[in-house]
Amino acid sequence: MRALYSSRFSPDLSPFAVQSNSTTTSTSFSRPHCNYDVFLSFRGEDTRKNFTDHLYSALVQLGIRTFRDNEELPRGKTISTELLNVIRVSKISMVIFSKGYASSRWCLDELVEIVHCKNTKGHTLFPIFYHVDPSDVRNQTGTFAKAFARHEELSQTDMERVQRWREALTDAANCSGWDLKCIANGYESRFIREYIIEEILCKVNPNRLNVAKYPIGMKSRVQDIKDLLNLGTSDVRIVGIYGMGGIGKTTLAKAVYNEICVVFEGSSFLSNFKESTEKPDGLLHLQEQLLNDILRRNLKIDNVDRGITIIEERIRGKKILVIVDDVDDFEKLHWLVEKEWLGPGSRIIVTSRDEHVLSPLRVDEKYKVKKLNQMEALRLFSWHAFKMADPKQDYSELSIQALGYAGGIPLALVVLGSFLKDRSVAEWKSEMERLRSTPNDNIQKILRISFDSLKSPINDIFLDIACFFVGMDKEYAIKILDGCNFSPGIGIPILIQRSLVTVDFQNKLMMHSLIRDMGMEIVRQESPKYPEERSRLWLHKDVLNVLHNHTGSKRVEGLIFNLLVLDDEHLKTEAFTNMKNLRLLQINSVYLKGSYEHLSKELKWLCWHNCPLEFLPQNFHLENLIILDMQHSNVKQVWKKKKIFNELKVLNLSNSKYLTKSPDFSEVPKLEILLLEGCTSLVQVHESIGYLKRLVLLNLQKCKKLRNLPSSIYKLESLETLVLSECFNLKKFPENLGYMMALTVLHVENTAIKQLPSSFSNLTNLETLSLRGSECLIESPEFVQTSRLKELILEGCTSLVEVHKSIGLLKILKELNLRGCKKLRNLPSSISNLELLETLVLSDCLELDKLPEKLGNMKALKILLAGKTTIEQRPSSSLGLMRNPAIMSSSWISPKNSNHISLLPSIFELSSLTNLRELDLSGRNLSEDEFPIEFGYYGN
Repeated sequence: MRALYSSRFSPDLSPFAVQSNSTTTSTSFSRPHCNYDVFLSFRGEDTRKNFTDHLYSALVQLGIRTFRDNEELPRGKTISTELLNVIRVSKISMVIFSKGYASSRWCLDELVEIVHCKNTKGHTLFPIFYHVDPSDVRNQTGTFAKAFARHEELSQTDMERVQRWREALTDAANCSGWDLKCIANGYESRFIREYIIEEILCKVNPNRLNVAKYPIGMKSRVQDIKDLLNLGTSDVRIVGIYGMGGIGKTTLAKAVYNEICVVFEGSSFLSNFKESTEKPDGLLHLQEQLLNDILRRNLKIDNVDRGITIIEERIRGKKILVIVDDVDDFEKLHWLVEKEWLGPGSRIIVTSRDEHVLSPLRVDEKYKVKKLNQMEALRLFSWHAFKMADPKQDYSELSIQALGYAGGIPLALVVLGSFLKDRSVAEWKSEMERLRSTPNDNIQKILRISFDSLKSPINDIFLDIACFFVGMDKEYAIKILDGCNFSPGIGIPILIQRSLVTVDFQNKLMMHSLIRDMGMEIVRQESPKYPEERSRLWLHKDVLNVLHNHTGSKRVEGLIFNLLVLDDEHLKTEAFTNMKNLRLLQINSVYLKGSYEHLSKELKWLCWHNCPLEFLPQNFHLENLIILDMQHSNVKQVWKKKKIFNELKVLNLSNSKYLTKSPDFSEVPKLEILLLEGCTSLVQVHESIGYLKRLVLLNLQKCKKLRNLPSSIYKLESLETLVLSECFNLKKFPENLGYMMALTVLHVENTAIKQLPSSFSNLTNLETLSLRGSECLIESPEFVQTSRLKELILEGCTSLVEVHKSIGLLKILKELNLRGCKKLRNLPSSISNLELLETLVLSDCLELDKLPEKLGNMKALKILLAGKTTIEQRPSSSLGLMRNPAIMSSSWISPKNSNHISLLPSIFELSSLTNLRELDLSGRNLSEDEFPIEFGYYGN
């Protein structure tokens, strides 16, 4: 099992994969099958170092995938197949017509292909007239006439090619584009920022929200909203979108966001406002999200009142877009954004089920989302029922019947279509019969039909998710549900298939608010008057009523009760006496008084953040527990005597600052995840940890007082991930570390470890090794030929003198990061054997004065030398012979701020670097004679 869980392992927080912070960079040329947003065509001698460089940087900084051709074949050769392929897979071509553009045959051949793609494949062409008159390009006059006179003189036997060039120039010049001398008073930076970038962003929009799998009927509705927003004016406007649940308000708002967000300085889409504000600290989290989205910084806010001030200070005067989805209380909205704070041209969009909510907001325009018309409804339904735009032949009449029940409501159409998918005609007729008793437009009853078809235990999975697990990490929920014997591995995919549950990009379980409301209503209807007779309790008032009056019954299976902080609200354990079947319990910041034998023995999940106990009572029967989540607790020992946890799989004690030693694990045979991150008082991990034969993840990050690891740790035969970062006092590993054969990820960052044990070379399954910031490390580990290491991070190992020569055995190593290894004097020659190495980071290696010979063996190497370096001795010219794979790759050699670099040709023979795509010389003062004459061949 490779799932990695964070220390903040809780229902509303996604676990994070333990990741290296190693430097990674993107190259300007990837495999041609990877689509580019923009292809730049330009004459290198005219614009490479000024306009094109500025434009390219601006595009890349905004996440626009841009191909810049920095390579021009010598005169007489044809344009490469690889470059033609790049043009064909790009969405947009930007052709920078400069005075010397037409003198390049390469450029003209490029243009012919670009125009061909425009005319045959819908490719977009934007011409940019850089100090040339568009009429000169269109008619081949001025400097273009001189260039063509030369071409015709040299190409008397190939006049057809010259004619294609002329036609391509005329076609391109007639496209809508920009003339520098007529825009922004000729100021290039403003020209790029305010005109070109905005237009391109509107076309490619790199920050898109996921709208809908089949956005039927969306285009006209988006245009309606854009008309109401009146984006061309400088006033600040608020537009309200309202309509019944399931009508598509959120989907429409997302689609509008995708189209217009790029024209603002910052933008934020705040989803599920109503649900978020009902949670503890919900408004606080929304304030943080708003700031982080707009400022693109990770800011934390202590309290809501302070948040208002910070938001006002940080966004005042900015042109921003804010969309707040599902607003039920206009007063809460004022805690997030006020119209008066915003700069000219800003827009606020609010969605709500209730039109009356919009009136106090002083909205400028209101838009009621209409149902889909018959044709739109049929298409949406058919895509979900048949995966095609129209119904199958035998299902046409039945489909029309289904539309009658769904009433043009998108959510009902999606759920009903998904429900009927892959069913026989007879089954369709049976379901249509059931639907006859459902009033038209009663979406809840339509959704209920899909739920009623679920068999046990899938219906229990659905109700658990609806009441407790929305926003929970999928893998975390699966462990809980699996412990309840609900077979979530089968059940959750069925719920996803039925469109009742979705999984977002962070692997969180999500539900449409109407579907969740339906699930909660199903539980409420179990006993409308008496909440204690319901299977699940989550409403604060209901839970408090049941616990205060001790009316809980055996019907209760799950209960969530969260307080913001520990306060005087002390509850008695006796309140749980009759809840014999309680399996799910979350009581964050709750203080329980009394004997713990009253709590259910059937508990599978206990989430008790900020638990006030110093240890778990001996009479607290947790024999069937699957997950014990006690983050930020006051525990010192967890349990005093041995306790039997035969079923426990996850133990999370992260940030329990009083915990001094881990518990005895000898009776916890099934533990898979052990999280002790941030236990700053922990000095000892119990020797019995060796009993955990199933443990796959051990996280001890920030255990600052931990000095040693138990020798038994080598017995963890299933351990895949070990995190020891920021264990500042950890000085050595056990000698038998190498017996942990399943280990694939090892993070030992910012520790006091001086060297790795000799058995380290036995870790042949290790894929990621990060020793970042290990200042005492003198020598890198020794490796063996069978090693699977792909990522080796030695960044900041300031005492590192030598990289072991065995590094050449790492046949599949892709990244080697030696940034800041100040005492490193040389690299072993064996490094040239690393044929798959993609990134070599040598920034700030102050004593490294030369690069290894024969780096040409590497296929796609990026050498990063940003910062300070003393490299002066050039490598063998074979550096320039890096072998291309079947599809051209690239090299990135960036000696930025490398102050000790002397003449460029004495470092790299640029004329032989046939792969070179980018050479960053910013910060350098180089004269013309410092460039090799052959560099002109790299032209474009």
